[in-house]
Amino acid sequence: MKLDKSKKAVFFDVDDTLYDHLTPFRRALETIARPKEGFPYEAAYHRLRYYSDMLSLELGGAGSDDYESAVEDMRRRRFQLALQEFDIELSPEQAERMQAAYIGCQYEIDMFEGARELLQRLADDGHVVGLITNGPLEHQMNKIAAMNLGSIIPADRLFVSGDVGWDKPDQRIFVHVNERTGTSPEHSYYIGDSWRNDVIGALAASWNVIWFNHRGTTPESEHTPHHTAGSYTELAQILETAL
Repeated sequence: MKLDKSKKAVFFDVDDTLYDHLTPFRRALETIARPKEGFPYEAAYHRLRYYSDMLSLELGGAGSDDYESAVEDMRRRRFQLALQEFDIELSPEQAERMQAAYIGCQYEIDMFEGARELLQRLADDGHVVGLITNGPLEHQMNKIAAMNLGSIIPADRLFVSGDVGWDKPDQRIFVHVNERTGTSPEHSYYIGDSWRNDVIGALAASWNVIWFNHRGTTPESEHTPHHTAGSYTELAQILETAL
């Protein structure tokens, strides 16, 4: 698409940025493993995300030839590895049940307060609004459908790594989005929760980065996002000033 340097692009991550990704993890864990009272769900969730990213990277990412054939085993292993750190040993059968429960819960989505309203306002203001998310195409599109975002975001602004061929933090996925939407990096904004995937990846592509740090975690490197928001109220205020 022809480059229009005046067009402002605002793209969002999906998991744990548009909705609370901890909720389906907690529901699945309570259903299958039934941990003791006081279990550190958030800490375990962070380790699940770590192993999910690490194992996916070992497979070459969601767009690789090996990913499709090995993804189910990878999804089970991430639960086993993460929960081992919290003294919960899952058999392969339990890990498979955990994954099935987790997937089922992921399509029962309540967006963060203010998220839908902000997306609608940005679209109504004429900005190029879209999503960039890691994962298999069908899986991520099912989540997007569950949030009923089709009336706000057109299909050609939905970029899923399993379809595009590059996983965040590979900067090529952001370059691809600019090329497909006719936007420029200096006028592109990316909002995401993951330091490694979202902050580092978008910065590498010279995008403006807003770290959605709603969990109050600490930076993992010397990279510096342009802004940090802990809620959609803060995010809306940042974008109102920046755009």
